Amino acid sequence: MLDHLSPYCRRLNLAGFAICLLLLGAVYYLQFVQGMEPCPLCIFQRLAVAGLGAVFLLAAVHNPRGTARYGYAVAVAVVAAVGAAIAGRHVWLQSLPPDQVPSCGPGLNYLLDTFPLFEAIALVLRGSGECAEVETLFGLSIPLWSLLAFIGLGLAGFVINLAGAPRRA
Repeated sequence: MLDHLSPYCRRLNLAGFAICLLLLGAVYYLQFVQGMEPCPLCIFQRLAVAGLGAVFLLAAVHNPRGTARYGYAVAVAVVAAVGAAIAGRHVWLQSLPPDQVPSCGPGLNYLLDTFPLFEAIALVLRGSGECAEVETLFGLSIPLWSLLAFIGLGLAGFVINLAGAPRRA
């Protein structure tokens, strides 16, 4: 089916890694040059992009033959799904009517310093008022761009790495 991709798996995984680097570069540009401060959910999405980039890089460096590609395909899909879930939650928070938006909470550094790790993560994932603020880029919110990137990269990485896996006769 997609066996023609197999010889290019290393390069395609490197391309996935490069796209993740570009995405991180873009959000740091928006933060430090354009002055868009990230909320805690934005920071979690950045971590997911970095994790996805790490999986793509490992797959490119290792460039396994055979069944090991299944592991990379699953790893890409899982990391992308986690990132998509975080971004989807963020998009949902931004779509709430103003009277249903949660109140603003403390910053991520305070949460991590004050609460146990899993409790801090749970508090961030619930969202806060600052996460409901909508910043747009080319007419779409930043979390929506993030959601689309996770879906696209997740599907592409899954297919790329399955293309090099062995087929049953």
